[in-house]
Amino acid sequence: MAEFAHESEAQLAGLLTGYGVRFEYEPTTFVLETDSAGNVVEAFTPDFYLPDFDTYVELTTLRQPLVTKKNRKVRRMAEVHPDVNVKLLYRRDIEALGSKYGLVLADAA
Repeated sequence: MAEFAHESEAQLAGLLTGYGVRFEYEPTTFVLETDSAGNVVEAFTPDFYLPDFDTYVELTTLRQPLVTKKNRKVRRMAEVHPDVNVKLLYRRDIEALGSKYGLVLADAA
């Protein structure tokens, strides 16, 4: 299994696996902005890709300033790559999954 950047990602991966939902971990990096020379200035790599749903999932359980940054990247992603489906899961979403499916939320970093 992949090495995950955060324990909450590993827990979500375990939940997906347990319910037979296929996923890929950080398979694609999307360019969001380049400079005049074509160098990448900003990019976004969603945490999971769910091929059966053609949807990327970004998980955020972190401090509010980082949540704000991720929200901005997801909005930018929709502008630059409108054909790509991205779902941002917040702490409350993970807690709801935990209540429903027994997922234990790792402490936020």
